[in-house]
Amino acid sequence: MEIRKLNALRGIAAIIVFVTHFSDITHWLDGALGGGAGAYGVMLFFLLSGFLMSHLYLGTGFTPRGVKHYFVARFARVVPLYLLVVFASFTLTQGGSDLLYHIPDHQALLAHVLFLHGDSVLWSIPPEVQFYVLFVLLWLFAATRRGYIYLLIVGSLLLLFFTNFPRIYGEIQGVPYNQFTVLRSLPYFFIGVIFGLHYKTLTIPPYLRKHGFILALCLIPLMYPELSPVTSDAKNRMWLSYEVLLVMSVVFFCVVFLVPDNNILLANKVGDFFGKISYSLYLLHMPAITFINQFDWVVEIKLVASFALSTAVAFVSFACIERPIAGFIRRSADVGNLKQTERARPKARPF
Repeated sequence: MEIRKLNALRGIAAIIVFVTHFSDITHWLDGALGGGAGAYGVMLFFLLSGFLMSHLYLGTGFTPRGVKHYFVARFARVVPLYLLVVFASFTLTQGGSDLLYHIPDHQALLAHVLFLHGDSVLWSIPPEVQFYVLFVLLWLFAATRRGYIYLLIVGSLLLLFFTNFPRIYGEIQGVPYNQFTVLRSLPYFFIGVIFGLHYKTLTIPPYLRKHGFILALCLIPLMYPELSPVTSDAKNRMWLSYEVLLVMSVVFFCVVFLVPDNNILLANKVGDFFGKISYSLYLLHMPAITFINQFDWVVEIKLVASFALSTAVAFVSFACIERPIAGFIRRSADVGNLKQTERARPKARPF
């Protein structure tokens, strides 16, 4: 069953990242909406990722066919467009243009292809792909020893806290890697997994399911470094702060569990649209902003033009690249499964 309001939440996450980068690049509002605050949009993406994987798969049987279907679906959703952007960025960089992202040599290209490192917004894709692999272990636990999932998550959170999130990065034969980005993102994926585990079973009293809980989204701008009333270093450490993890988890819980599914501000065609193009919008908005920023326009005009161009490019990417390739991969996998089943079926013997 589709949770429609999550489409809008995914779109909101992409727009948060867009606004932050626009503010940083153009110094709109003196950069008050920048300062790395796009991290909060990426946090929502990781919470959503963990939640949806847990919600969709942990209640199903752990079988080779199920795992194959899972990997095909995840691969088709994320990898093709990412690799296309990576190779296009590498080609353009070799030609002296950073229109997309800066991938200067074959070592950097290999790091991106192996999901070890990512330039600019591409940094978030390697953790996401690595979480796909980690999730299979959680799925295995869910089939026989669900309690181990909680032990693993709590133990990991404690370990990350007491080791101050180890800075694991460097180079191997000139190929850069950065596992620090994976470790700092892991708590958000884990919390999403826990929420997904309980979405079907947690009973929310009717008197608590109120449209007003959508206001929890207003907690996000209150954590922006230039807007936050918080005086601790949590507003600057962001990914390394469990206080931020708590607030983002509260926001996510309120929207997913407490806001009614028919909330008009989340369950609507606009939310559906931006939810569908959110991945393309996330990957391709930076070149659009950079392109528009070269014109000598009023910053508000740049904002409208950047958002319009980013949305148009994202829609074309979704309609012409992302969705067709994902559909082709899924159909090819289904055909392969059908042929394998037919080969395994006993042949009828003639009399």
